[in-house]
Amino acid sequence: MGTTRTLAQLCTEIDFSGLSHEVVDRVAYLCVDFFGVAIRGAATESARCVQRAMAEVYDSSPKDMPVVGTDMQLNPSAAALTVGTAAHSLELDDVVNEASLHPGVAVFPAALCAAWMAKKDGQDLTAAVVAGYEVMVRLGKAVDPKAHYSQGFHPTGTCGTFGAAVAAAKVMGLDSEGITNALGIAGSQAAGSMEFLAAGAYTKRLHAGWAAMSGLNAALLAKQGFTGPDTILEGRHGFLHAYTTSPVPEYLLKDWGMRFEVLNTSIKPHACCRYKQSAIDGILYLKQKHSLAPEDIEEMRIGILEAGFSLVADPLETKQDPHSIVDAQFSMPFGAAVAIVKGRASLSEYTEKNLQDTQVKELMTKVHCVRDKALEADFPRKWPASVVIRTKDGQELTTWVDTPKGDPDNPLSWDELISKFNELSADYYAEEDKAGKVSRLQGLSDEQPDIDHLLKILSHRSSP
Repeated sequence: MGTTRTLAQLCTEIDFSGLSHEVVDRVAYLCVDFFGVAIRGAATESARCVQRAMAEVYDSSPKDMPVVGTDMQLNPSAAALTVGTAAHSLELDDVVNEASLHPGVAVFPAALCAAWMAKKDGQDLTAAVVAGYEVMVRLGKAVDPKAHYSQGFHPTGTCGTFGAAVAAAKVMGLDSEGITNALGIAGSQAAGSMEFLAAGAYTKRLHAGWAAMSGLNAALLAKQGFTGPDTILEGRHGFLHAYTTSPVPEYLLKDWGMRFEVLNTSIKPHACCRYKQSAIDGILYLKQKHSLAPEDIEEMRIGILEAGFSLVADPLETKQDPHSIVDAQFSMPFGAAVAIVKGRASLSEYTEKNLQDTQVKELMTKVHCVRDKALEADFPRKWPASVVIRTKDGQELTTWVDTPKGDPDNPLSWDELISKFNELSADYYAEEDKAGKVSRLQGLSDEQPDIDHLLKILSHRSSP
């Protein structure tokens, strides 16, 4: 049996009854995070562009599914595109270091839309999410993130299409043959160009929504008997040959079931590219420890991982002068400067106003990023950063962050995650309603009505 067929068969064997409490709890945890970023992301201009486009194509009907974060109701395919794009618009969505991708924004929309269509419950959704994350993350590792990036591909968009297809296919109850076909169909839709970096375009945000929609459509086609190549991953023209120069195919099946990838998923506390977050943790630590003010700083030198250098550090003159929020999300100089000036690097700091802040602009010119071979020792398992701040009075302050906040080895607690959800949903839910919404998501796998009921509760706006 080939790799694609074997992977499909293994996915059929993931069943809710066999999942540990730790895994079930983790899916609920990731679900709370997903809904928080999706709700707030729906208010961004990039998400509203997608909403307006879908409104032109589709008539909103009470028979359609509610689109969380909006007042819209759309057919499932359009909903997957809309919600996935919104959830990836803030750079606050979950991430897996070793695969360098964001699984939640592709897998959850596809699984939720499929569950709405099939009238499935939270237990079915939980098993599907576990399978979707497993395939997406393993593919991310197998294409070698650094090589995949160097080819110009964004792994959330490419690998995400396969993860979304598996999640949707499992919710629909497809057998091994059906999941194999869904994977084969997904392979002809896997896309995501890194050229968004050239001009701070919105297209990166679309990658997640497109992956969710494409994966859902792949599963729907497979359900109706449409076929896809059963060697889409390993074949001569398959994904692992066409999308990377250094495939590592053993990652697809290695140690299957030993530790599900949902447990290896990180949550972001800062609203920017994950390659910046260890450095921001270190900068905030030094700022607090030494009571640093912007005027104290002569220079900041930040060690960045090679795989992320072209994303957040190069070319320096561009990164020191971001012109859009997307530019800022991928600018280490902006992240460093705003952390010193504002004492945070959350969503409220990544704003047009701060792009023009004189202190931030001046401090960005003092930020220099360097490649540091010592950082590479445990990559991609760990994403460390080094920080050296030289002050005007001659001090040299240093720190090394091995594990950024939000990683599985340094996680956000449930209380910290709920605080993140509450902040993100502040304009959508009244304060007194937030606890009830979170409770519904925490009890995702408890006995409850189908996902349609859950989505209606979460889509009920009660803004203060």
